[in-house]
Amino acid sequence: MKEYCKILSIAGSDSGGGAGIQADIKAISACGCYAMTAITAITAQNTLGVSAIHPIPADMVREQIIAVLNDIGADAVKTGMLFSADIVEAVAGALKESGALNLVVDPVMVATTGSRLIENETIPSMVNFLFPLASLITPNIPEAEAILGREIKTQDSLEQAAKEMSDISGSAILLKGGHFENLREIVDVLYEPSSGYSYYKTEYVDTPNTHGTGCVLSAAIASHLGKGKSIREAVAAAKKYLDGAIRAGAEYKLGRGRGPLHHFYEFQ
Repeated sequence: MKEYCKILSIAGSDSGGGAGIQADIKAISACGCYAMTAITAITAQNTLGVSAIHPIPADMVREQIIAVLNDIGADAVKTGMLFSADIVEAVAGALKESGALNLVVDPVMVATTGSRLIENETIPSMVNFLFPLASLITPNIPEAEAILGREIKTQDSLEQAAKEMSDISGSAILLKGGHFENLREIVDVLYEPSSGYSYYKTEYVDTPNTHGTGCVLSAAIASHLGKGKSIREAVAAAKKYLDGAIRAGAEYKLGRGRGPLHHFYEFQ
């Protein structure tokens, strides 16, 4: 019998379909894997922003994770929006109990549209309970600034920031450089404690359709880790997929704000 490559996404629901659980399911499926979910929050959301958040009780988040892992199992896991400290601790406890492998943590804090997605107390809980379990953490610049408590102003400072986060967590860090202004090229920096730095460069695409890029990237990385690729290989494959999804999505108009990527462009 054949076996699926199984990926569990632990994240919030985006009713607009561009980010969160919905984007993760699309990206995982597009990467040829079987997507499973544990929903951490329900958001009322569209391309213009988030109008309401309803967090799922921490015990229920835990039960979703345990139910999936105790029966189906997972070759990799990714986390996205974790609204509260209680949810973070429930997720970390369930993953530790289940012995989950290949954990990719996307420390989601603010939506692409600018809406805040976590409580203030969530960040130290992530650092203390979830980060030590991660194989890879994928912050953008504002997220890294919130975790480190300082600004990251230049491309050159990405390297030091990535290493600082790795020293804190013991995990590999992919620090995404897409938030700098006036970019012609985006450079993401990967730091692995065992092997140092790697760099991933993509040409900047001038499009408003970037809703869910962080979700898609972390889901794609988890998919390729689940297939047995190294962290460097998984990031490279996921970056290639993301770049194609952004370019294909730039041709479309959906909603009045930040539109989504084209998750299934390779099947068009």
